[in-house]
Amino acid sequence: MSKIQNVRGTYDLYGIAKRKAKKVIELASKTVENYGFEEIETPIFEFTEVFARNLGDTSDIVTKEMYTFADRGGESLTLRPEGTAGVVRAFISQGMKQNLPVKLYYNGPMFRYERPQKGRQRQFTQFGVEMLGVESPQADVEVISMAYLFLQKLGLEDSVTVEINSLGDKESRDAYREKLVTYLNEHINELSIESKERLNKNPLRILDSKEECDKIVVENAPLYSESLNDTSKAFFEAVLKGLDTLKIPYRVNDRLVRGLDYYAHTVFELTTDKLGAQGTVLAGGRYDGLVAEMGGGDVPGIGWACGVERLSMLLEDDVALKRPVAVIELGSDTHDAALKVAYDLRQSGLRVEHAYSGNIKKRMEKAGKANAYAAVILGSDELEKGVATIKNLDTGTQKEVPLSQIKEEL
Repeated sequence: MSKIQNVRGTYDLYGIAKRKAKKVIELASKTVENYGFEEIETPIFEFTEVFARNLGDTSDIVTKEMYTFADRGGESLTLRPEGTAGVVRAFISQGMKQNLPVKLYYNGPMFRYERPQKGRQRQFTQFGVEMLGVESPQADVEVISMAYLFLQKLGLEDSVTVEINSLGDKESRDAYREKLVTYLNEHINELSIESKERLNKNPLRILDSKEECDKIVVENAPLYSESLNDTSKAFFEAVLKGLDTLKIPYRVNDRLVRGLDYYAHTVFELTTDKLGAQGTVLAGGRYDGLVAEMGGGDVPGIGWACGVERLSMLLEDDVALKRPVAVIELGSDTHDAALKVAYDLRQSGLRVEHAYSGNIKKRMEKAGKANAYAAVILGSDELEKGVATIKNLDTGTQKEVPLSQIKEEL
């Protein structure tokens, strides 16, 4: 029989890696809840149209990376490749439009068939936020500050750069698209086959191309800022002023774009050089046209998402479990008493390691390996007196304590 292994691009998350991932999610959740966001959980799979309609038929995710299958009823279903589409679908189908603004956050597994690399897998965990129903620049400042504060709490602010740009409103976007298409047509013979196909469908996607020949052409492409109208410039200036007020450092990156037509105004990324070439750990933007694109009417939105595993790789390996108490029984006649003591301590919120076998020396060694800070020792002599010996494993001191007072002592 061949060795059973996990599927390529998947992983088993346990030990220190799991604790670090859990820390990322817990800190992110606490941070966004302080901003008034509420958790939502959407299904792991949706009708394929939810993602195809959202991401566009020219995106790499739709054309190359989605896990799509037909169920027994013949419906086309897709494992979610990202979180925004499912949240917006829930916003529409659950009638949340009646209670604007809606502020939601999520976390869970996403699935993309891409080449596994450092911090990127075919099944990965994503944490994200979506704010729907606020069209003012204040919302942009709020979600960016929320992202920065979250990374600050993780201790990463010194290694992370906030990059930001404006895509402007529809008028600005149409003006830029015209300039870009004119420029790219002048260099059409230098573009990749894929970019030539995108030129008429979605030329903005060429700006995100990973092909070297496309990168060379894009280097001299018109800048988005040259096409912003006065309204769009004022919106962007208000966002930057808000970040200045909060003393959040940022860098305006004129080449930062989103290729889909429903994006507008602010786009941003938080990047680091600690993970090699793929430096983005959190990305977001304003998507004022997405809800309408999915049939839910004219509702503005903005959000961001991050890969939990990629962020947890930046944490130090010091995410320890809460130190336990070791309960050590000596002799078969003390088993029931030790069982009850361990249960009572756990009931009061303490983490307890119950040493089941071995002599006193081996049991104390196990307590040390578990990093216990105290040992509750129960022998026949102790039970006769109605006490337990509590040993401080950091200092080596010990004393007898009545059984009824063990919780208070610890």
